[in-house]
Amino acid sequence: MTELPTLDHPPADVETDDCLPSYSYLYSPSLLSGRVAFITGGGSGIGFRIAEIFMRHGCDTVIVSRNLQRLSQAAEKLQVATGRRCLPLQGDVRQPESLIAAVDETLRTFSRVDILVNNAAGNFLCPASALSFNAFKTVIDIDTGGTFNASKIVFEKFFQNHGGVIVNISATLSYKGQILQVHAGSAKAAIDAMTKHLAVEWGPSRVRVNCLAPGPISGTEGIRRLAAPDVASVLSSSIPLQRMGNKTEIAHGALFLASPLASYMTGTTLVMDGGSWLTSPNQLAASMELWASKTKETK
Repeated sequence: MTELPTLDHPPADVETDDCLPSYSYLYSPSLLSGRVAFITGGGSGIGFRIAEIFMRHGCDTVIVSRNLQRLSQAAEKLQVATGRRCLPLQGDVRQPESLIAAVDETLRTFSRVDILVNNAAGNFLCPASALSFNAFKTVIDIDTGGTFNASKIVFEKFFQNHGGVIVNISATLSYKGQILQVHAGSAKAAIDAMTKHLAVEWGPSRVRVNCLAPGPISGTEGIRRLAAPDVASVLSSSIPLQRMGNKTEIAHGALFLASPLASYMTGTTLVMDGGSWLTSPNQLAASMELWASKTKETK
């Protein structure tokens, strides 16, 4: 009898912003065949892996961020690994006019947009008392404002008359109140609420709007910037599944929400955090020490 892998075995991943050296399909390779996805923050981290997994399932992609050089390098990697088309476009989600130009270019190139992934985000560690007014506003503008800007533009340009799918990338920060994260937690809570409102308003236009809330994910800028090695080790031991997730797992969650497999899902948030938010403590002393050390490094 053939021995099967355990059902909770995580898929392979790489820590860097590079494509997977090999890939084992869990879904049909043609699951997104003929679709086009517009992915903000698609040049690195979770957004890069979402683009790769979508492309491996037959989707062409457009990846958008402010750094065109980094985007172009990412697009080349993605096309070589998957054989699909990837269009890198410079854009700032805080500036609607730049997103309008990017969506217009997408429609000129592909004639359609089927999936919008709102992944662009900004974050850093900071106590609320030390957080400047501008810093708080910047995170809200990128995460919440950027999600609304991209959603509204893609809806008006294409989804309103053709239908489509929106996947918002959120977080679990606001579920219990996370220290040093009032800016990001507030921004993500607003995205969760926005998901519900847009799902209700745009459902009659055949637009599904869902949210994906990752927990601690290895190989991301968030973990590199927000967690010291000892903190990451303690964090992993407090997660019910005893490990952090990886980018491929999150990409598979986005793939599910974007695909016909989730055709009757809208207005919901899919939490993918290994149970982390249920159990992980707010380690006040360790987190404050980490923030203080990182503050010294930047001076």
